Amino acid sequence: MRPEKFSICRMPLHELDQPRPGQAHLWYLDLGDLGQSLRHALGGGVAQPEQQALSVEQLKFARRFYLKLLLGAYLGIPGKSVKINRSRRGKPSLDRSEHHSDLQFSMAKSENRVLIGFSCTAPLGVDLEPIGRHAHDPSGIAQRYFSAAEARGLERAGPDRLDEAFLRAWACKESVVKASGQGIANQFCRFTVETDPDQPPGILEFEQDDPAQWSLAMVQADDDFIGAVALHHPHLEVRAFKLASA
Repeated sequence: MRPEKFSICRMPLHELDQPRPGQAHLWYLDLGDLGQSLRHALGGGVAQPEQQALSVEQLKFARRFYLKLLLGAYLGIPGKSVKINRSRRGKPSLDRSEHHSDLQFSMAKSENRVLIGFSCTAPLGVDLEPIGRHAHDPSGIAQRYFSAAEARGLERAGPDRLDEAFLRAWACKESVVKASGQGIANQFCRFTVETDPDQPPGILEFEQDDPAQWSLAMVQADDDFIGAVALHHPHLEVRAFKLASA
C-alpha cells in the first residue's frame, strides 16, 4: 500500500467506526509534526520554538497520548478514560474489566514515527522500519535466527537486493511475533515468511499452526519508512490513515 492510499485525518478526532470483520485499520503518525501541536497545547497555547526535536520522554508521552486518543475515538470515550493492561510478556491490550469491546491494537515505533494497528477480528501485530536501514551481516542474522528456508531465500536475493529482502522479512516476522503475543525469543525460527520482495507478503510455513489462517500486508506511508501488519485471520482488508495536525 503506497502513500497515496493513506487517508489524511486531521485533529481533532471525532468518534471512529470500528474495523469490520477481517479488516485492520492502520494509523501512521509523524510525532515531529504532531508533537509540535501537542507541545503547544500543553503549553497553554503559548508559541513554542519551531522544529525543536522532541526529547525521549516527550516522544514516549506523545506515543501514549495519541494511542489513547485513537482508542478513545474508537470506543466513544475521552482518551484519558482508556485503561490499558500489559500481559506477562509485555503485550498491551485494553483493560477488559473497564472496556467491553473486541477492539485489539498493536503499536510500532521508529525514530519519531509511529504505526498503530486496530482490529476487532483477531490478534494483530504491526512493525515499522526505516527504509535506509542496513543490518550488519543480514545473512548471518538469518542463519542464526530465521528459518532455514528464509535463510536460503535471502541467499538467492543477491547482494544488490539483500538489504531490501532482509528488511521486508524482518518487518513481517516482527509483526507476526507481536500478533502471537509470545515475544521474539525462540519464535523467529518457528515460521517462514516470503523473502522475495517481488512476491506478495505471506506466511509459507508455521510450526504447530496453519499458515492459511494468517494474513500479512506491507504498507509505505512515506518515502522513508515501511510497515508490516499481521492478522491471525485468513482474510485481511487494510484501511490506512495518516493523522495530521489541524
